[in-house]
Amino acid sequence: MSQPEPVDLYRRAATDAVGVAAGVRPDQLDRPTPCADWTVQDLLDHLVGGTRYLGAALAGTEPTAPTATTPEDLRAGVDVCLQGLADPAALSRTCMSPLGFEWTVLDATAGTFMDLLIHTWDLAAATDQSLDLDPELVAACTAMFLPDMPERGRAAGIVGPAVTVPDDASTQDRLLAAMGRTP
Repeated sequence: MSQPEPVDLYRRAATDAVGVAAGVRPDQLDRPTPCADWTVQDLLDHLVGGTRYLGAALAGTEPTAPTATTPEDLRAGVDVCLQGLADPAALSRTCMSPLGFEWTVLDATAGTFMDLLIHTWDLAAATDQSLDLDPELVAACTAMFLPDMPERGRAAGIVGPAVTVPDDASTQDRLLAAMGRTP
């Protein structure tokens, strides 16, 4: 079986993220999340920020910082990204990664996929929704990003300390633990 393409992974993860975001109630926006110091609102702002980052990379512009966003803003941002990702020429452009190095928009799409997948779990955990991520997306993310990315993220201060899980932990639990979550 071949590895799915980053654009397809992003599309699928974004669809799941939008679904979980749609399940967030207004009375849950001040709840804490598994992301240190972030409320549900902060996490929604971050997810919308990810769409602005990728959308700007696709357009060759600078992203704008979101505040007080809604689940509808996430859906709209995902739609903009998916429209931009339909242009294969856009994928070879370069942009700056959140870790401060230059990479292609295709690599940025893969990185944004990973961010969406992990934060979908965070959002679900904070708002009492299903914690089951798509196993194919989890497997693809694990293959693409473990073990190196979490260590680079920890060095940059954007990924928390790894969490120890049992040897027989599921792939999802191993991925979440590597990314500093307690599954």
